[in-house]
Amino acid sequence: MSEQTAEVRQTIIQLLSHMRDGKEVRDYLNRFSGLDQERFAVIKVGGAVIEEDLEGLAASLAFLQTVGLSPIVVHGGGPQLDTALAEADIKTERVDGLRVTREAAVPVIRETLTRANLALVDAVRDAGGQAAAIPSGVFEAELVDEERLGRVGEPTRIRFDLVAAAARAGQAPILACLGETRDGRTVNVNADAAVRALVHELQPYKIVFLTGTGGLLNEAGEILSSINLATDFENLIAADWVSGGMQLKIEEIKRLLDALPLTSSVSITSPKELTRELFTHAGAGTLIRKGEKIFAVSDKSELDMSRLDALVAAAFGRPVMAGYWEGLTLDQAFVTENYRAAAVTHKMGELVYLDKFAVMDEARGEGLGRAVWQRLVDYAPRLIWRSRTTNPVNGFYFDQCNGAVRRDEWTVFWRGPMDPADLAPVIEHVFALPPTLEDPA
Repeated sequence: MSEQTAEVRQTIIQLLSHMRDGKEVRDYLNRFSGLDQERFAVIKVGGAVIEEDLEGLAASLAFLQTVGLSPIVVHGGGPQLDTALAEADIKTERVDGLRVTREAAVPVIRETLTRANLALVDAVRDAGGQAAAIPSGVFEAELVDEERLGRVGEPTRIRFDLVAAAARAGQAPILACLGETRDGRTVNVNADAAVRALVHELQPYKIVFLTGTGGLLNEAGEILSSINLATDFENLIAADWVSGGMQLKIEEIKRLLDALPLTSSVSITSPKELTRELFTHAGAGTLIRKGEKIFAVSDKSELDMSRLDALVAAAFGRPVMAGYWEGLTLDQAFVTENYRAAAVTHKMGELVYLDKFAVMDEARGEGLGRAVWQRLVDYAPRLIWRSRTTNPVNGFYFDQCNGAVRRDEWTVFWRGPMDPADLAPVIEHVFALPPTLEDPA
């Protein structure tokens, strides 16, 4: 076993071992397996990932098949094409970010992308998975501007039979970005255009971009965990630290999601973190959703209490105790516009106490909970909360906290800079709080 494959498998083992009773993984598997397999996910892989982390990529794709999931993979081949064209003494030209494809370059591009396609298929099979090589025959395209760009095509139709047959047979369809015009000429298709055409045709649940960075990076060079386009898009595009390339990527993703249902999302992650991004609430990359607006409310009269009450009851599987809402002295509530996720806090001395963090099951995969959590921790850098020790969300809480104490049925978590001497009596107070939810039936 290679070092890359061993690393991915170790990540998967760690992922599963941290799930405690496995409910978190099972919830996602149940959600994904209920979809038509050709609609589960479209995964875009850059040529650099194939060149630098082929075995890690293959191991992650093979793992998805062990749990019954066969995403559609679309790959480019930028670095490979640069090398092959240079060896053929053909100059690489680009116009508006598109590779100019003159007649002499077409055979080189076709051969290079087909070779990359077969290499990925072989690697998936070597890792124990099943994959179908589909280097061409899927994208019918028309020339964009032959005079300026040569044989560069924009997809106009998806020939889906090969893809659907492979997915239903449990094979991951591996597609190269080669298209054909109606008169049979081979054209080079930009990978983003190919993904856009597939997404428009399929309306997939998940769209994943695999990159070497593992996500979009913020001003400090750290991975942005989530982006809610409904609330974040304009600020991101206007930010002076967002590079031109990142801006184009965010705009392209917004175009993709605008044409999809609210439940769809785009993940940007690395091959070795693909499983964690797909199967855990915390994720491991950048999750981008069309999203819902998140409202910050400090006055209970501004909340739709019946909808908030219904959300909490649905998220926890049981209602709050009689009189709970009337007795709550609200500090801040962060609520999505459709009341599918919320965080409710009150003050505990100088600390903010997270009283309720509730997310509808179907909203977890969309990352709404992650978006609300981010608003919460931005507001309250010093936060304390408790959770029943059996709560399946505790894996996420352990990832987010700076410390925790478990005692019988409760675990108390805290986050942010805390003086231990000041914290001890607060922890005792939190343990002593009365239950706020009805006993399970």
